[in-house]
Amino acid sequence: MTVLSIIRDCLDALLHPSARYDALTRARHRAFMAPRLLGSLAAFAAFPVYLAMRGAPSAVEVAAFAWLIAPIMLSWFLSRTGRYEGAHVLSSLALSGLIMAVAVTTGGIDSFAAVWLVVVPLEAALSASRRVAAFASLLALSCAGVLILVSQLGWLPVEEPSAAHRGVLMAFGVASATLYAAGLAFGAESLARTSVALLSREEERYRLLARNMSDVISRHQRNGAVQFISPAAEAMLGLSVTQLHGHGLFDRVHVADRPAYLTALSDAARGDVRSVEFRVRREPAGSERGQVDFIWVEMRCRPLDQDRGRDPAREAEVVAVMRDVTDRKHSEQALDQARSAAEAADAAKTRFLATMSHELRTPLNAIIGFSEMIAQEQTLMLGAAQRKEYAQLINDSGQHLLSVVNGILDMSKMESGNFEIASEPFAPRASLLHCCNLLALKARENGVDLVTDAPQDLPVMTGDPRAFKQIVLNLVANAVKFTERGGQVSVSAAVTGSQLTLRISDTGVGIAPDDLKRIGAPFFQAGKTYQRRHEGTGLGLSIVKSLVALHLGELTVQSRLGEGTAVTVKLPLVYTPPQAKPVESKVTTLTPVPRQELHKEEELNDQRHDQPAPVKKSA
Repeated sequence: MTVLSIIRDCLDALLHPSARYDALTRARHRAFMAPRLLGSLAAFAAFPVYLAMRGAPSAVEVAAFAWLIAPIMLSWFLSRTGRYEGAHVLSSLALSGLIMAVAVTTGGIDSFAAVWLVVVPLEAALSASRRVAAFASLLALSCAGVLILVSQLGWLPVEEPSAAHRGVLMAFGVASATLYAAGLAFGAESLARTSVALLSREEERYRLLARNMSDVISRHQRNGAVQFISPAAEAMLGLSVTQLHGHGLFDRVHVADRPAYLTALSDAARGDVRSVEFRVRREPAGSERGQVDFIWVEMRCRPLDQDRGRDPAREAEVVAVMRDVTDRKHSEQALDQARSAAEAADAAKTRFLATMSHELRTPLNAIIGFSEMIAQEQTLMLGAAQRKEYAQLINDSGQHLLSVVNGILDMSKMESGNFEIASEPFAPRASLLHCCNLLALKARENGVDLVTDAPQDLPVMTGDPRAFKQIVLNLVANAVKFTERGGQVSVSAAVTGSQLTLRISDTGVGIAPDDLKRIGAPFFQAGKTYQRRHEGTGLGLSIVKSLVALHLGELTVQSRLGEGTAVTVKLPLVYTPPQAKPVESKVTTLTPVPRQELHKEEELNDQRHDQPAPVKKSA
């Protein structure tokens, strides 16, 4: 262990606790205490030698050596209180007092000791305090003024030293003051070097921190120009730091978010703390030219200088911390979608309950009412014709209930994946004509012209004939139901490649644009639930959509409000069951056009026919 290390350890043991955890403060306290303690101890050690060589000391010499206690007391004061500026003030007072005592007894302003007054403000400059330096300067000037005044008034001792003696003393004063000033200069240089080293070390730490932070740190002008941005921006935006300087970052902010971006920086420049989220264009590695990729960024910004930020006349800088919040925004969007889906499900439940209340209670009331009348036929004196009519009405109501329940059960099977396709060869033309014949009576009662175009050469296809009929019945029944009297419903079939294309079009009421988005949703019916003009559970088109998907086909709906609707179904001529048959193995395609609306569904067995009626066929 070197002597310097031992001295440094001893000084560290004397430091005040407030100076032990800051390197610059610790260096300043050492620089104050070390020369005073070492100088005083050296002077006390040399004092006996001086007495042996000099003899009895004079009063001035005794006062000078007595002053050597002052530096030790000042070091003790700093060690106990930690008041660095106060210690320098006391040091200036002690040094000025010693200079005045020696100068008064050795010639006043002409004394060799007067030169030391220049050293007083130089020593105070080591405090790095303007107040202490100003106090020391005023103190030195005051002492010089007092010495001049005392010399002019003749209050100095009469004893005049010889010219040779005066020259020796002046040389000693100048030399000692110069040496002391040199020591102060070296101390100031050491403190400056220590300060620069500490500053460089701190800057390196901040650079290391900025390089390794995932968040981006940046410094901006009030207009948004980037003056500094940390290297983390390269990983976030895929660009070099130099490309983001100036207005490089602003040019990559989404056009719609630029006002919010500039407003946040402007508010922060005025002294406020702001937080803003905006989109920034990223350049992903390996992306094709022209590909645009935006990420969401959260930026928290505040003024770099709080005092400058409150002064509008001064240019303020803003420091900002940015982080990638794209995942969080996606989670929020997914949450919003889930919330919307839950709200839609709740609304669907409400519509379903309202629909079921009507669809179930109406036939049940008919069944109960007519059965009670038949039970009391003797009291009511019912004839055979009336009993037969009531029985037919009971049967019709029961069939309607069975249709509703079957629709709900079929939809439940499809959604759970338990609906199986019984694939077999069948003639689609015969099935299509049969379905149209079943609905011809309903069309005639509604005053609707039902036209069927089924070519004779339609090939045999492989699929589920029951599901095929259910698709046709639902779509044609919907078209008939929502076509006003005097309108027309057209049903056509054709072969396109390896697919059978069915097209059912009408001149009915059409579909509202808002209802188009929910085409095929279970229990959904276009229009307001409580203002329905037609019966139905809202399951018909949902069942059609699921059956088409199970056959790996496509469903397309086109409509204009007030002009009619056209539904196109494409089914493969040869159905090949997949390895795994989930219900939604193939999502049907819905082609929206302006002002479309979904037709409300017709129940499969809602028709009451005594016999099929003829259907118009195109040549």
